Amino acid sequence: MDSKNGPIDNAWSLKIPEFKEKDNPHRLLEESSFATMFPKYREQYLKEHWALVQKALAEHHVKAELDLVEGSMTVKTTRKTWDPYIIVKARDMIKLMARSVPFEQAVRVLQDDIAADVIKISSLVRNKAKFVKRRQRLIGPNGCNLKSIELLTNCYVVVQGQTVSALGPYKGLQQVRKVVEDTMRNIHPVYSLKALMLKRELAKNPKLKNENWEQYLPKYNSKNISKRKEPKKKKVKKPYTPFPPPQQESKIDKEMASGEYFLKEEQKRAKRRKEYQAKHEEAAKRREERRAQAFIPPEEKPIQK
Repeated sequence: MDSKNGPIDNAWSLKIPEFKEKDNPHRLLEESSFATMFPKYREQYLKEHWALVQKALAEHHVKAELDLVEGSMTVKTTRKTWDPYIIVKARDMIKLMARSVPFEQAVRVLQDDIAADVIKISSLVRNKAKFVKRRQRLIGPNGCNLKSIELLTNCYVVVQGQTVSALGPYKGLQQVRKVVEDTMRNIHPVYSLKALMLKRELAKNPKLKNENWEQYLPKYNSKNISKRKEPKKKKVKKPYTPFPPPQQESKIDKEMASGEYFLKEEQKRAKRRKEYQAKHEEAAKRREERRAQAFIPPEEKPIQK
């Protein structure tokens, strides 16, 4: 709520005042600390860059410790720390570095307008094969989808194992989380990227700035197609009757009914030969008709004078 102009329509346009040292002259009363574990393959990188991490945090009077035996990183406030929220920022920084984010990017989280978000994607998909496929879809061929997400949201995004780490402005982090969660729920990132591109273009238009954009955005309809193959010939259930089915006629019964039973063997052979010949002639006739269709000229439209 703005005291001068009343309610604010767009909260993102609100400028957050900077917190300075003079705003907290008494410093912090209690020590706060956060620790996070890191994988073995990050040990060498962290060891090489730890002096830079300590230097960056020392500017904000935060102490950083690296324990290579236990494989953990710890950040602590000191008596000189005046910013109460810097310890949370420092925690996010070491958390990002543990998840393969380079120091040059992770140090940006100490800025006021930059935040971090670690999205756990493993719980969104149960099947491992589907999880790997959708995670690869998020990255895209040669990382093109990930690069597009970074350009449209102004965030730095890293996909590592079962998590997606994002670093950037608060609005961008919201968009990144939505794209990632939709992708893991089997919505292709192309749809989300199209929507982000349209929103960016609509925001530039002063006439459409305060209007509802739902009509302009693409709508995605999920298609739940069953992979169960249906039989080619479906068996139709007959109506229930308490009586047993009538006895089926045997081959002899059928021959007696048609009179074939009383014919001689030569007559039977002659009849079968005649039936076969009739079928052969009919098939040949159909084949000739099908071949002749290619030579029939199409109907020409009358020329209008």
